Amino acid sequence: MVTVEAVTINDLTKGGYRMVRKGFKMFLNPGMAEEYEKRHNALWPEMKEMIRQYGGHNYSIFLDRETNVLYGYLEVEDEALWAKSADTSINRRWWDYMADIMETNADNSPVCVDFVPVFHLD
Repeated sequence: MVTVEAVTINDLTKGGYRMVRKGFKMFLNPGMAEEYEKRHNALWPEMKEMIRQYGGHNYSIFLDRETNVLYGYLEVEDEALWAKSADTSINRRWWDYMADIMETNADNSPVCVDFVPVFHLD
């Protein structure tokens, strides 16, 4: 994923650390919208915990039902730490679990296109 924008969070509940905004898109196979949503509604507790452990916050995914394009937004504490999340066993298991309903690379990671920041307003 590409750095969309860094922002300082002053909210003490987030520890006052610097967050990095990330935006990206992925590609859902036709007819798989309901299954994609179902799987994410039942996101494994250990997957949620891994996302938090590797500094992920405020993670949202949106679907354009006309094109089957998924749009993701995520804030991370540290890009280097977040990059390591891809190598965790739970993340690899999640990729394998999702591979039948998405466009994937040879390692079952989702085909992902990073966005370039063009505007932000707090």
